[in-house]
Amino acid sequence: MRAHEPRTPGGVDGPPDGQLHTLAVLLRGITGSVTRAGQEFARAHDLHHTDLLALIAILDGDGHGGPLTPGRLREHLNLTSGAVSACLDRLERGGHITRVRDESDGRVVHLHYAPAGRAIAREAFLPLARHTDAVRRRFAPEDMAVVLRFLGELNAALDERPDEAPAG
Repeated sequence: MRAHEPRTPGGVDGPPDGQLHTLAVLLRGITGSVTRAGQEFARAHDLHHTDLLALIAILDGDGHGGPLTPGRLREHLNLTSGAVSACLDRLERGGHITRVRDESDGRVVHLHYAPAGRAIAREAFLPLARHTDAVRRRFAPEDMAVVLRFLGELNAALDERPDEAPAG
């Protein structure tokens, strides 16, 4: 199969168990493609895998439109504070991030993508963004609303207790 051919196994309109299988295959395909892009970016910029995960978390922020703190990053990545400090030191030295003390409480540090780091990442992931946008444009807004709602709920469910399946 060529990379540009759709990877859609049977079952899209079939019974629910076939849909679940199809969904799993498609999500693994997307995850694989995004992972490869991330690995290429990390390799090109001499970043550890943890550094890449930290950059993604910093880009996404605190989930409420605000910046991430080192403590929240530690929880998100499930690392020790020493490991997070070493990671942040590498990212800051590489020009990827900045640490800014909170004006109202100097004990609090906010993590931000540095402008140069953001430009590097934007350029590296531009092909992925273009493909995503091209596919998104093929869907009606109401269809995209369903897709986004599904992905949002799936993310929330997996973040809550990925080791426990809900009943029913």
